[in-house]
Amino acid sequence: MARSEPGLFIEIRNHGPGTAGGDCCGSDGAADIDFGIVKESALITWPELRQITDCTFNRWHAGIGDPSLMGWLTVFAYALTCALAFSVRRKLPPHPAGQRFFWSCLVLLLAFLAINKQLDLQSLATASARCTAKVQGWYADRRNFQILAILSFIAIACFAGLILLWVIRKAFWRNALALAGLTAVLAFVMVRAVGFHHMDALIKREISGLRLNWILELSGIALICANAVYHLLRSRRTRPR
Repeated sequence: MARSEPGLFIEIRNHGPGTAGGDCCGSDGAADIDFGIVKESALITWPELRQITDCTFNRWHAGIGDPSLMGWLTVFAYALTCALAFSVRRKLPPHPAGQRFFWSCLVLLLAFLAINKQLDLQSLATASARCTAKVQGWYADRRNFQILAILSFIAIACFAGLILLWVIRKAFWRNALALAGLTAVLAFVMVRAVGFHHMDALIKREISGLRLNWILELSGIALICANAVYHLLRSRRTRPR
């Protein structure tokens, strides 16, 4: 139900008996999401917004997110691959159309991820979502919203992937490694951003002394790097003498 306190109002979901005020599950014990409650929006006031902000910045502080050797190695890998992608973007011929756009997107994304690796902005997003859930009283039902967030991210990633596939359709095989690497990196970032406990526990498992999250992230970067090196070597061989 909407509250009448004065202040700045932001539209959010109105939680009915399926959340904090009642049973979060259906009669069979399975959690479900009532999408109809989106239409019955509640209101957040300035005091609630301040609560969420204070809670978020108590959980997250700007600084070096991963000062370990592997953390800095990953930053270096992102930066090196970004530089290679930029070189590819400069040397690519204007045809087939779409390759330059694809590698321009990779340059921007890799530069952002290199910075984000230490700023850890996905942890900021996770902290903000958890604080909002606690202030709004649906923290006990957060699994439903995490699943919804994962499905939304997957849908967005698939849509973006289809666009890139269409863009590079005439040169797909020459850019397939980079596209596969981009998919792996984005999948890793989305899992981290959602903050789903079981997925976090899974990617932190070790295989022969190496964490699964290192393998996933660095493998994706390596695929993009390998594809960039292929383009640069190919451009050197085809350069007129």
